[in-house]
Amino acid sequence: MSPTAAQDSLLTGFDEFTAARASEPAWLRTSRARAAATFRDEGLPTTRHEEWRFTPVAGITAVPAQPVAASSADAHTVGQFLFRDFGGPQLVFVDGRFSPALSRTHALPSGVRVATMAELLATDPEPLQKHLGTAIRFRQVGFTALNDAWFTDGVAIIADANVVVAAPIHVLYFSTGAGTSYPRTLVVAGANSQLSLVESFAGTDTAYVTNAITEVISADGAHVDHYKVNRESLTAHHVSSTHLHLARASVFSTHNISLGGLLTRNDINATLDGEGIECTVNGLYLADGDRLVDNHTAIDHAKPHCHSYEIYKGVLDGSSRGVFNGKIFVRQDAQKTDAKQTNQVLLLSDDATIDTKPQLEIFADDVKCTHGATVGQLSEESLFYLRARGIGKDDARALLIHAFAEDIVERIRIEGVRRALEQVLLARLPIRE
Repeated sequence: MSPTAAQDSLLTGFDEFTAARASEPAWLRTSRARAAATFRDEGLPTTRHEEWRFTPVAGITAVPAQPVAASSADAHTVGQFLFRDFGGPQLVFVDGRFSPALSRTHALPSGVRVATMAELLATDPEPLQKHLGTAIRFRQVGFTALNDAWFTDGVAIIADANVVVAAPIHVLYFSTGAGTSYPRTLVVAGANSQLSLVESFAGTDTAYVTNAITEVISADGAHVDHYKVNRESLTAHHVSSTHLHLARASVFSTHNISLGGLLTRNDINATLDGEGIECTVNGLYLADGDRLVDNHTAIDHAKPHCHSYEIYKGVLDGSSRGVFNGKIFVRQDAQKTDAKQTNQVLLLSDDATIDTKPQLEIFADDVKCTHGATVGQLSEESLFYLRARGIGKDDARALLIHAFAEDIVERIRIEGVRRALEQVLLARLPIRE
């Protein structure tokens, strides 16, 4: 099959799909048609695209793009990816559709609404019409259009002004391996509201595709704590984009933990559109074998007196590859900006590779901006220090690797999530020598 024919196949059955959803609001049907037309023009990115030159995505065309029909998953299998002692609701979506039977409900305060998009489209589509897609300023070539065209369900979290949601909310998107799913998450945080959200992605040990979009719209003074955990099958393709639109004096943090996937592409795009914003973007990724993890971040300082902090760490073994491209834009009017970016990568084998490209584009003159990237192997001096104190070579390597990765995990504020990820790290490390 030619590359063009392979990409055309990603819209096979689209007319029948939209015909079966004729009861959807007219604005959504128009949006789907526009997205399909956009994909026909764009196609999927190739390595000739600057933002994708290290990340070939041809394998995605081998998986049917049409959303999987309603399916079910084993409760025990799914339960392994829920968090113990979480203290808040845990909503489960199987192949992109909500599963009430697998979900765990929990009371939330008045003034916050947590609903599936399918439910809102059937009963109250106005919030989706008003907000869906409005935070997207940077589109992923092809993939954004495919999600806009094909998504079937997702979750919307809408918090009124001054509402404090003490219990965190967990959304698990689980794939059975039957094809492609298009998770969609929308968070609208009212003025001075506070909430925490964990998005998890997991699936059975088969080749499938996850194409996810998350949008966070934060009003003045809102606080949003966000976590994204990728524990996908090691034969799966995971492509996601997170879009943030932050207003004056809002505080936002995200921690992106990538542990699974044969190919993982994470895009995080933040627009700091008000004064006094604080934005934290952290990430940790582990890869071995011939896996690829590509992280692209863009933080746009559009207004003055804002702060952004970014730390991304990677641990690469085998013949795995990593990509980090971090951009910080400082607009002409964004005086008094304070932006810090750090990328650190630990290479555990001679065949592992990393392509890192920190970028600053500064158009203001009264700013404090720093960026840096370090790539290296385990310190022989540190290994010698530990071994001189009676610690075996393998245990010494494991301690150093774990300490390097733990720096990101320990920043997670939700205890149940932090403990679960620490257990995953203990199981994964030491990575083979």
